[in-house]
Order: sequence, then structure tokens, then C-alpha cells
Amino acid sequence: MKGKPIPYSEDELTWLEARQTLPRRKLHELFCAKFARRDISVDAIKSLCTRKGWTTGRTGRFQSGHEPANKGQKGLCAPGSEKGWFPKGNRSGAASKNYKPIGTERMSLDGYLERKIHDGMPLQSRWRAVHLIRWEAINGAVPEGHCLKCIDGNKANTDPLNWIAIPRAILPRLNGRWTGLKYDDAEPEIKPYILAAARLYQAAKEKKQAASNENG
Repeated sequence: MKGKPIPYSEDELTWLEARQTLPRRKLHELFCAKFARRDISVDAIKSLCTRKGWTTGRTGRFQSGHEPANKGQKGLCAPGSEKGWFPKGNRSGAASKNYKPIGTERMSLDGYLERKIHDGMPLQSRWRAVHLIRWEAINGAVPEGHCLKCIDGNKANTDPLNWIAIPRAILPRLNGRWTGLKYDDAEPEIKPYILAAARLYQAAKEKKQAASNENG
């Protein structure tokens, strides 16, 4: 059940409207002192201002040109807080238990042999495929737009001679998207023909696209 409406005189309303930008708690304090009103709560003042559309003018956002209170204090720490810092390079708990030294090798969920190459960040860069490391040691960086494909279909075989650089564009065809025959599942004697057909199809497609661009 709603309570009785609180009466305000014209003088009180005029006084409140003129000071509507004050914080509501401060406005309540000054109002009660000015008009000796002990029957008015802070919430009552808030409700009145809301009904009247009186706002403080604050949006909760920093205004253009605002200078932060901590300007020039980058990296500032409270005196004594260093006592709780972890020493650099320190590992404890699960981090210590799960740590793998550089050079450790593991098998990825996709079946590739991976090797840990550093302890830095980001985390996902700490591990690199062994076949890629060995291939690049002989051939240099993989050309842009290309990736390495295992010739025998065995991803765990890291012999550099078992990997060739191919355009990424032919991967869907090698995965059997249109032919239904996957390169990795094919018999060894069939694999070279599947790869050659995929390369030929891609070359014809690129040639057709180039001709279309010239005529267009």
C-alpha cells in the first residue's frame, strides 16, 4: 500500500530546483537544515527529483579533457606490497606440477608432433609442430598462402622429405569436399594423382579468374 504524498511548499520546490545538480545526499542535508524538515528522507528527495525531471547533469562518463587522478603514476605500487609478489620465474601449485621444459615434445589432438620452443607469451606460441621446424630448417619459411602437407598421409612422420608446401586453396579438394575421396585415406599409389589433379584444377581456376579480371 502506498504512503501518503509528501507536501512541499512553493519555496521549497523552488529552492530544490535551483540546487538540483547537487548530490542527492548533500541536497537532502541542506534542505532539511534550511527548512527544518525532519520528515523527509534521502529517498524522498531522490523520488521528487526524478518526478520533476531534475538531474545532477552527471552521466557517469569522464568528460573530454578530464585528467585521471593517477596520471603519471604508471606502475606505482603501494609501499610494502612487494612482500606479496611472486619472485620472477617462480612457479608453484598447479603451474609447477604441469610445467614442461623447453624441448619437450607432445602429440596434439590433431595428430601432429609438437615441441615446446620457449616459455614466453602468448601461451599458444610456446609449442610448434616438429615437422614444420624440420622442414623450415632446410627450406626456409613456408611461402605466404601455402601450408605443409604430409605426402604419406601420416601426420606423425616429421621427416622433411615427407612434407611439401601446397597452396591452402587446394586443401578442401584434398579433403574430399567435392570428390568424396580424401587424400590421406587413399592408397599410396593413388595419392600422387589426387594431388596432381587438385593442383591442376586450382591452376585452371586461377587462370580463368585472371582472364575474367582482364576482361572485366
